[in-house]
Amino acid sequence: MSELQYKLLSPERRPLIDKFYRAHGSAMRTAKGDGVHYWVARRQEILGALNLSPVEHGYWLTGLFVAHPERGQGIAGRLLNLAVHHTQSPVWLFCHPELMPLYQASGFQADPALPESLIDKFQRYRQNKPLIALEYVPL
Repeated sequence: MSELQYKLLSPERRPLIDKFYRAHGSAMRTAKGDGVHYWVARRQEILGALNLSPVEHGYWLTGLFVAHPERGQGIAGRLLNLAVHHTQSPVWLFCHPELMPLYQASGFQADPALPESLIDKFQRYRQNKPLIALEYVPL
């Protein structure tokens, strides 16, 4: 089996991540816009992905997904660590409470002061599902 690689993809390769999400039955989509970072874990094919969209003073992390057969092998944690350390900026995300330990293991903290552009999104998203906001602050 070939070695797992973690890569920052160029924006023109973004459709590959959308194809990955669809192939695994995920409703996730890639973020669009200037300055978005697209990270993947792959062997021959993509096994995990995430998006980092620029927001004031940092990035908003969305779309973290690992293929079901690959879960429990540390792929999400490694992908998270590489992506957030690469930015050298604060990173915010919204997650279900049961995923909090995964993010805390990568240095995310609860109860952040969200950037203005994320406050309304967080309040809207919480109307439909239980979510918590987390923040990663680089050292």
